[in-house]
Amino acid sequence: MKPPPFEYRVADSVEAAVATLAGAGGEAKIIAGGQSLVPMLNFRLLRPAILVDINRIPGLAFIEDAGEAIRIGALTRHRQLETSPVIAEHLAVLRAAMTHVAHLAIRNRGTIGGSLSHADPAAELPMMALLLNATLGIASPAGRRTIAARDFFLGALSVALEADELVTEVTFPKLPANTGWGFEEVSRRHGDFALAAVAATLTVADGAITQARIAIAGADERALRVSDAEALLLGKALEPPLLDVACETVRACVTPNSDLHASADYRRHLVGVLSGKALTSAWQRARGATA
Repeated sequence: MKPPPFEYRVADSVEAAVATLAGAGGEAKIIAGGQSLVPMLNFRLLRPAILVDINRIPGLAFIEDAGEAIRIGALTRHRQLETSPVIAEHLAVLRAAMTHVAHLAIRNRGTIGGSLSHADPAAELPMMALLLNATLGIASPAGRRTIAARDFFLGALSVALEADELVTEVTFPKLPANTGWGFEEVSRRHGDFALAAVAATLTVADGAITQARIAIAGADERALRVSDAEALLLGKALEPPLLDVACETVRACVTPNSDLHASADYRRHLVGVLSGKALTSAWQRARGATA
């Protein structure tokens, strides 16, 4: 299949890119890695009049240790997150998630900004942005703004991004000391979209959980943080009865769809199983850090 006709423009700056978006009246799309956009063009799900290539804009591909946080440019590729020593040291759960993104060829091309802006419910990066309390930097002709990940993702393939706006970077606060993590995902084949994925972090002090985070992908219309289950864990040790209650709470918080890959009931069951594994791994890592 072939895409519909479009005009192709190359932007050499963020300002030029957003000016083109603004001038197109909603009829332009950004292209960087193209791993989500190009298939949608080929299936004629999108018919933009203009594609704005941002790959030549300098300064948008970086991973920077900014002290209390890690800043990542929007043109940074998935593979760079997977192989970065900075990410491995400070955000190991993010590195683990990137190994589950599609195949190596796609990870070499797909960009962080593109994945976050596309907001596929089964994608790993939106889930990780929620888990890690990320903040996105956005540019428009009116200037720059920031938005928390929890406010950015609105629904399936829907984000709080105007037609003349461009994601330029994402900032991940570093995890507290004595924090363990877990990541679990199931797909029908390696490289397929997740039937369900769960990521968790637990911060532990004096044998009790002081901070808990649980994020889900593939089991709702968008990535989710499961605050009800997180609250259950605070101030307690992760004993089997508590773990069972937490997993049941996670199951109750998701509303998966049935499709040709899996039923809603199976996805809901899977979310509970994966939550148990992710939380157990996070607890073990956190306990090892405090030992």
